[in-house]
Amino acid sequence: MTHEILVLGAGYAGLAAAGRAAHNIRRDALDAHITLVNAAPDFVERVRLHQVAAGQDVGVYPLAASLDGTGIDLVLGRVEHVDTGRRTVRVRAGGQEGREGRTEQEREFGYDTLVYALGSDAGSGGIPGAAEHTHNAASLGSARALARRIREDAPRGVAVVGGGLTGVETATEIAESHPRLRVLLLTRGRVADDLSPRGRAHVHRVLSRLGVSAREGVSVAEVDPRGLRLADGSRVDADLVVCNAGFGVATLAAEAGLTVDRDGRAVVDTDQRSVSHPDVYVVGDAAHVVGVHGDPQRMSCAMGLPMGWTAADAVTARVRGDEPDLPPFADLFQCVSLGRRDGLVQFVRGDDSPVRFVLTGRLAALYKEYIVAYAYGVLNGGQGQPDQYLMLVRWAARHWLKRHGARSRGAEVAGSVRVTG
Repeated sequence: MTHEILVLGAGYAGLAAAGRAAHNIRRDALDAHITLVNAAPDFVERVRLHQVAAGQDVGVYPLAASLDGTGIDLVLGRVEHVDTGRRTVRVRAGGQEGREGRTEQEREFGYDTLVYALGSDAGSGGIPGAAEHTHNAASLGSARALARRIREDAPRGVAVVGGGLTGVETATEIAESHPRLRVLLLTRGRVADDLSPRGRAHVHRVLSRLGVSAREGVSVAEVDPRGLRLADGSRVDADLVVCNAGFGVATLAAEAGLTVDRDGRAVVDTDQRSVSHPDVYVVGDAAHVVGVHGDPQRMSCAMGLPMGWTAADAVTARVRGDEPDLPPFADLFQCVSLGRRDGLVQFVRGDDSPVRFVLTGRLAALYKEYIVAYAYGVLNGGQGQPDQYLMLVRWAARHWLKRHGARSRGAEVAGSVRVTG
């Protein structure tokens, strides 16, 4: 009987899992079939959404073109419920166009193996008024709405809340694309606090060059239509507020009974297999995965690729009757966009802590552009063919982990190029 593999979500992790599994099925002549469910008809390069927010039309590709010839069935619809007992998923999909507009249909799909890759969305950080009065660049729709607001309303000042790498990328991209706009970056800690001193110094130089004002050590107490009220009672007036208060995941995994962490991310083993449901694999931002040093990996678009490939190899190995033996992940570097003409590549240890070595300037911008373009190239037309990429990152992982004192098993890890966007 044909083994039904159902993949939910077509971001980096979901598309990587579906494409790699399809390749393995063809290569090994397995009796298996893949259905991929996604809410939208396009693959979105999420690491480019700060560019979209600044008004650039980039990073969107039709899924149908990417999946052509793979044997994967694409279903467009929103996942509403996962029943792990019955092994079914309920999807609300678009129906036919009628007199009263497009109708929606509820469909149910069964599975033998489920790959859950529904990713993450924007979090409000618990700030009162953030949901009503802020924008974000966490999804294609929200990034386009932000760009439209800047284009149509011509705001004089924009306040970007959150000094992590997403906030830095958003602030610098907007400032470079709209040089007449006053951009203020506010953060409760330090700007780009996860970087090395050299990395942070370069970020501050670029912010200064682009005219972005940075206020560190401030907390936002409330957002209203006129701007922000800070915890010390002072106000920051802004025509537009962009919130980068972290990411959250959907409650579907928890509602389905999967073991999750306190953030709602499904806990998985080194094969991306749910620790509570052996027929469910979780990849991407929705997965709580532990790296080579035993620490949870941060949400990262770049981590989605090796997670997807790992799950695909584990699933198809078990369809063959084999048991996979896959090592944990380690990090190599973080790539940060600082507008189109500048960037930063922060090299890190296997536990994601920064080392002194960084690349900066135009070279770093080109480096990130290559990584982002190559990642999509692997997914589009190279599905299931990541071997050259994996050879590169495995070699780099061995080199960096050995140099920076990782445990002996670190020499055997499958590395992950972490691209923060």
